[in-house]
Amino acid sequence: MGIIAFLVIGLLAGLIARALMPGNQSMGLIATTLLGIVGSFVGGFIGSLFNSGGRVFDLHPTGLLFSVLGALAVLFLVGLAGRRRVHV
Repeated sequence: MGIIAFLVIGLLAGLIARALMPGNQSMGLIATTLLGIVGSFVGGFIGSLFNSGGRVFDLHPTGLLFSVLGALAVLFLVGLAGRRRVHV
């Protein structure tokens, strides 16, 4: 998959995940794209667990779906980490 397609899918996954996750996620376009890219890695790993012989970087029809699910998981974990910090 080309780098441009990877960035576009990452941006779409990040935008969809931010729209689905309740609350305010104050991040810009680059952070949203990075969120989607990390979500793509997480989603690709999860998808490869269900597909025998599948690799993380294979392009699948459900790639955007798993990318969004991965980005939602990352947003959830970042939200948990942010709440646990004590502000002094």
